[in-house]
Amino acid sequence: MDTQTVSVDVLATYLARHSRPADKQYAFAYTITISNEGGVPVQLLSRHWIITDADGEVQEVRGEGVVGEQPVIQPGSFFRYTSGATLPTPVGFMQGSYTMIVLEDEDTDPGALPAFEVPIRAFTLHTPTALN
Repeated sequence: MDTQTVSVDVLATYLARHSRPADKQYAFAYTITISNEGGVPVQLLSRHWIITDADGEVQEVRGEGVVGEQPVIQPGSFFRYTSGATLPTPVGFMQGSYTMIVLEDEDTDPGALPAFEVPIRAFTLHTPTALN
């Protein structure tokens, strides 16, 4: 499957109410929209995130699905979810990938289908004044 048929858009927001800068805890929310621009259904199986703070410390997160789901996204449709991350610095970035499969038909065992990776370009997490 051509990964160009699945696009990922990100909107990140600083959560001042959930942050404690004095304790080096900066909370961020990010809303992801995964669009299926192809002609067949796809299913998101797992995620892989690389989260880097301003000190160069890296956290890797791998897991099944997103927000407890392994969504099936129909052609011409999208799946949107919001999640979060906490950093010890006011600036950082995230990047990663989703592992997905093409659902040829609903009776096919997902484990028998070839998986493909959809890259998620790096996006910045930052407080409103951190980049001024």
